[in-house]
Amino acid sequence: MASLKALKLRIGSVKSTQKITKAMKMVAAAKLRRAQEAAQSGRSYADRLEAVMASLASKVGSSANGPLLLSGTGRDQNHLIVVATSERGLAGAFNTNIVRAARRKAEELTAEGKTVRFHLAGKKGRVLKRFYPQAVTGDHDLSGIKTVAFENAQGLAQDLIARYQAGEFDVAHLFYAKFVSALVQEPVGVQIIPVPLASIVSTGTTPAADAVVDYEPSEEAILAELLPRNVAVQLFRALQENAASEQGSRMNAMDNATRNAGDMINRLSIQYNRTRQAAITTELVEIISGAEAL
Repeated sequence: MASLKALKLRIGSVKSTQKITKAMKMVAAAKLRRAQEAAQSGRSYADRLEAVMASLASKVGSSANGPLLLSGTGRDQNHLIVVATSERGLAGAFNTNIVRAARRKAEELTAEGKTVRFHLAGKKGRVLKRFYPQAVTGDHDLSGIKTVAFENAQGLAQDLIARYQAGEFDVAHLFYAKFVSALVQEPVGVQIIPVPLASIVSTGTTPAADAVVDYEPSEEAILAELLPRNVAVQLFRALQENAASEQGSRMNAMDNATRNAGDMINRLSIQYNRTRQAAITTELVEIISGAEAL
């Protein structure tokens, strides 16, 4: 049985931890509000940009002379999985769920005979190096970023587009956590290269097909300019969604940790009181026994 001193030290240690987790929960809640507003405001812009490009693509068609980001390489063998995670832990299953979804996609592609490689954006995605030590070909550092800016996504997009144009991969998939609510963060995977505009056209989110629109200088030139920007916008959207999801997941994790610490303090306090009561009872028995012996 633990001594009274050991129990007292343990209770003090758990109380200190509880104060830390409670403070981290409050910080995460404050950051969540700003991150949630940024993520929600970015969705409409990203969706509208895709709709405009879908309208342009419907006029250009899928010709072989079209932009490479739209027409593709003509192959479907080499796949790049971009895994966007956070730089810090203590966020519950936030990073684990993203990595698990990426691994599931990699296993599906491998089973189909495809070649799979990974490009990491975020420190916590480096756990994939343990499972695929030879397949991680890129690691984008996000450690110095406090607030996600479009320039951060633009640098990552330029790197991916350069690799794509160099023929390192044929298709790129992006995995991140979509912010649904403070309690729900949904890991999702989307294709970002080549830009899958066919699905947008089929959903009817494009402008009216019969609208009379004149483009200057031309649809092809505008698409060539907008397609790289769209990749950057989709990456920026993913980073914003991740930022909100991370804070929501951390807030929930710290709330659970605070409550668990409270339960542990209660159990340790009961054990401390029982141990103390047993020690007092033992001393009384010894005093009474000694008095009777005299």
